[in-house]
Amino acid sequence: MSEIASLRPLAAVLLPALGILAIVASQRRPNIREGFTILTALATFGTVASLVPSALSGATHVSRLGTFVPGIELTLRADPLGMIFALLASALWLVTSFYSIGYMRGLDEHSQTRYFAAFAGSVGAALGVAFASNLVALYIFYELLTVATYPLVAHDESEKARAAGRKYLTYTFGGGVAVLAGTVLLFWTTGTVAFTPGGIAALATADPVIARAAFALLAGGFGVKAALIPVHSWLPDAMVAPTPVSGLLHAVAVVKSGVFGIARVVLDVFGPETVADLGVGLPLAAVAAVTILVSSVIALRQDNLKRRLAYSTISQLSYIVLGLGLLSPAALIGGLLHIPAHAFMKLTLFFCAGAIHVETHTDDISEMAGIGKRMPLTMAAFGVASVGMAGLPLVAGFVSKWYLLIGSLDNGTAIFALVLLTSGLLNIGYFWPIVYQAFFQTAEDSDAKPLVEFPIGGARVRTDGGERAEDRDDDAEEAAGEPEAAEAAAGAGDVPIDTAEPVDPEIDPDVTPSEEEGDVEIDARIESEGQYAVDRNPSDHLQEDAPGAVDGESDGERDDEDEASLSDAGSDGHADVHGGPSGWERRGFGEESTWFMLGPISVAAAGAVALGIAPQAMVFLALVYEVVANATGVVF
Repeated sequence: MSEIASLRPLAAVLLPALGILAIVASQRRPNIREGFTILTALATFGTVASLVPSALSGATHVSRLGTFVPGIELTLRADPLGMIFALLASALWLVTSFYSIGYMRGLDEHSQTRYFAAFAGSVGAALGVAFASNLVALYIFYELLTVATYPLVAHDESEKARAAGRKYLTYTFGGGVAVLAGTVLLFWTTGTVAFTPGGIAALATADPVIARAAFALLAGGFGVKAALIPVHSWLPDAMVAPTPVSGLLHAVAVVKSGVFGIARVVLDVFGPETVADLGVGLPLAAVAAVTILVSSVIALRQDNLKRRLAYSTISQLSYIVLGLGLLSPAALIGGLLHIPAHAFMKLTLFFCAGAIHVETHTDDISEMAGIGKRMPLTMAAFGVASVGMAGLPLVAGFVSKWYLLIGSLDNGTAIFALVLLTSGLLNIGYFWPIVYQAFFQTAEDSDAKPLVEFPIGGARVRTDGGERAEDRDDDAEEAAGEPEAAEAAAGAGDVPIDTAEPVDPEIDPDVTPSEEEGDVEIDARIESEGQYAVDRNPSDHLQEDAPGAVDGESDGERDDEDEASLSDAGSDGHADVHGGPSGWERRGFGEESTWFMLGPISVAAAGAVALGIAPQAMVFLALVYEVVANATGVVF
């Protein structure tokens, strides 16, 4: 493979950094700020895309930045494996930038300048991870990615968001320490940490104990961001972040940097042959198989849509790790191809979840019966991505999982093929109910989903909201003053519904719960169903005490405003969201939300379909073939 001295890999990494300066400088002019975001994303994608032809022809663009430490150069190389990650991150950043505009403005989020700046910094760090030419450079950008994404995880600035951010830093910095230790051990053993197709030759003759220890440290450290069990719990907790950030975490940058790091270790540090000789491939595949099954079962029990998608991500990421552990050429192709396949599908799912949240303030699956009538295009795209996640034909997930199945059989490990098939059934189990109830059920005939959390046969639930605006505001004030009450409300979902006391629908609107205290008891289960999910889980929206709220506004003024808005909205205060007591308001395609959100949803879903229908025409598969050919010597 020939090398071409070029500044383009460096330019791809620096462009997002320059974008940060432009975004911050234009913070008082949102339109200009977001224009800089789009222009920076477009320029970055164009720069990365210009490197693809050379990578496919066997030439590598290299930016040499000098010696970082004795014996180790800080160099950026646009090799085929790096191009898979870089092209994916830059392309999806452009799509997500448009979506972020619609999402952040739709919720009137605070600190939008910080959000867009941190997003640019995260993508720049991810590109550094992609183009790093050795483990030291990879470690530097890997840790920069952690720092850049922390403000996004803790964006809400609530206690829950800060706790999630601290947990994220603890886990990922801990994984970084393991990566650094493995890098030092490797350098001490071989005298180099440079990425070499097929692996570093000196490792084949190194002490097997030391080599296995280095592999365990590196794979375990990168496995934290890959969310392998048991170091996975930071990922579901990070769902407190805004939904575009969840897409960044799950589809574009963070978790993909973890599986990308494992791919570098298997293919370019140790090499498939040395990994097989050391006997560390099958244990890696076994950890991945356990993660696939356990996280899929946990996903079945999640009623919050974003948390279900989070556990689905944990499962799907391990498909990639499984392919890398099996080592056969077909399995390697399937694992690497699942990087872009999962990215397009999962980004579509998170975009859909965010659109539902912005337009209906609904986050829980049990409240989404009939929502396909309100958001037809969104739920249609959700259905397409769900089909792909289950590995059914005509969507990207089928192609990558087909290669993984063939690879597991070629390797003589049919048990992993059984794991893949079982996981496909579990995927159907936790995605199909969402799609089915969205299009084929109404609030009157729906059962609570998932069924495993409720009495046998399910339970009837209310899905169109139903709590009056005054009651919700008063409940929020009481919960703020009584932490015990708030905790009781948070756990209200565990109370069986058949024990609830009947609630009189003709409650005097002039009488607040505080005036009836001690006289009327409302069952916690009914009360929680009467609230929107966004009120019980206040992520992704502007809270009253968050930055951006109006200081000095009295309770009386807020009550007057609430009464005025309640009068405009209707008797239930949410007629414009859920369509009133009769169910969801019917909307046509394209009428359910702004095209800043619907456009990216459509593009991401189209990408997932294109990769499933015509994989040979997609550049990702060609790059994957090039990577596997370089690592194994098998030409495709």
